[in-house]
Amino acid sequence: MTKKTVFTTGEAAKICKVSQQTIIRCFDNGSLKGFRVPGSKFRRIPREQLYMFMKDNGIPTDALESGKKKLLIVDDDQDLVDLMQDGFQRDGRFEIRTANNGFDAGMGVKEFRPDLVVLDVMLPDINGKEVCQRVRSDPSMDTVKILCISGMVEHSKVDGLKAAGANDFMQKPFSIDDLVGRACDLLEMERGVMG
Repeated sequence: MTKKTVFTTGEAAKICKVSQQTIIRCFDNGSLKGFRVPGSKFRRIPREQLYMFMKDNGIPTDALESGKKKLLIVDDDQDLVDLMQDGFQRDGRFEIRTANNGFDAGMGVKEFRPDLVVLDVMLPDINGKEVCQRVRSDPSMDTVKILCISGMVEHSKVDGLKAAGANDFMQKPFSIDDLVGRACDLLEMERGVMG
């Protein structure tokens, strides 16, 4: 996978985990260097300028350096966690952490700051809806995508999850390739070419 060399303000915001308005403001006041696309109002930020801006402002540069998306897998079924982890590792574009309960999931989201959480709805200590609500109640995590998974099928429950902040829902059992594909769609990545 080739590393991007120029970023839009939206991409820069995701990498820095700040709002796009913050990036635009820093660009316009000169603290983040970049250029405008000729003949348009679009701003573009070269990789090295974004890197320097992140260093200057104490923003972790791991997202920029690895180019990998951070993924937190939460499920109390360790066999399924292993299967999902293998699937995402085969894709090669994810840095993966796992949790087996809601408490660890909550800690993982705060510390790891994932781009995506694959969340089992039926956890032993807390339901997935509550995890969604907790993530959504923290404005610093508004870029985190949540993909809920469950064996339950009631549409009202799925609607409730989406209302609580889930971005997508997949019913178990599913194919791991489908899961990875849906994750890529949510993160606006090209679907991986499984070799």
